[in-house]
Amino acid sequence: MTDETAQTAGNPIVVSVRGEANLEADPELCEFAVTVTARDKDRRTALEQLTKRNKELLDQIKADYGDALEKLETGRFSVYPEWRKRTDKMGPYQGSVRVRIVVKDFAVLGEMVTRIADGEGRAIDGPFWTLRRDSEVYRKARTEAVGEAVRRAREYADALGSQLTALLELADTGLSTGGVPAPQGRAMYAMATRGGGTVDDGPPALDLEPTRQNVYAAVEARFSATQPGEL
Repeated sequence: MTDETAQTAGNPIVVSVRGEANLEADPELCEFAVTVTARDKDRRTALEQLTKRNKELLDQIKADYGDALEKLETGRFSVYPEWRKRTDKMGPYQGSVRVRIVVKDFAVLGEMVTRIADGEGRAIDGPFWTLRRDSEVYRKARTEAVGEAVRRAREYADALGSQLTALLELADTGLSTGGVPAPQGRAMYAMATRGGGTVDDGPPALDLEPTRQNVYAAVEARFSATQPGEL
């Protein structure tokens, strides 16, 4: 054996692999938005009506479901006149406030949605099921992706008659979350403005089926390994 052959035989080879993990988990949070609206020919009256309805909504949520909330935030607010193209004149004023609600206690969710939607001038958009940003599911997915990369690298090394010696590089190439497709994944639930009628105990609770979340993680890794047969 020449010196050059001996030197080549002693150099480690590099095994590059990709590890992936795909997990399903129950959602931890449910988000939906409530849009409160008001309409009147007088701008001040429309604004006062909108302010009143917005306060009623927030007071109701805090009083009845405060312990079930993760977040309660006010979003987009607008008041503007309608424009009638045929007459080229301004019509009644429209006003709206969008409130973002994130719920952590799913036990009250069905009742909460229908009772909130039962108020005047309200529309609900949702539900949107999610995991918390610091959910343990993400860590588990990353760990499994690394484990898959190590397993695949060892399989390649074994196939060559080699053995892994060291980790040279590990790169996190992606982590994503998405709901597993389901008929109940998203819905629009809206109630028209109520008129007169008999008083009851409110609408029945809406049966909501949480959409399981799909968490995907991927890593790329490079390992050094001995030359084939050099064990």
